[in-house]
Amino acid sequence: MVRIRLTRMGAKKRPFYRMIAADSRAPRDGRFIEQLGYYDPMRDPMVIELKLDRIDHWLSHGAQPSETAAKLIKRARTAQAEAPEA
Repeated sequence: MVRIRLTRMGAKKRPFYRMIAADSRAPRDGRFIEQLGYYDPMRDPMVIELKLDRIDHWLSHGAQPSETAAKLIKRARTAQAEAPEA
């Protein structure tokens, strides 16, 4: 099964996460299928950049988001809806 989850990057005590689509059997920081965006909790305000169209593609093909990934996707969707269109 394909999971949408976070993989940890960055230095010690300076976390930076990438959102990825990966096989559920792959290790957290191991092999992945596609990178779907990133999340930087150390910035003020924190930065969430996601490719929502690709996330929708994977969700439509049966991918299951992790708890944290689902929360970040929800937050990114609300931020996109609130942002003024240019």
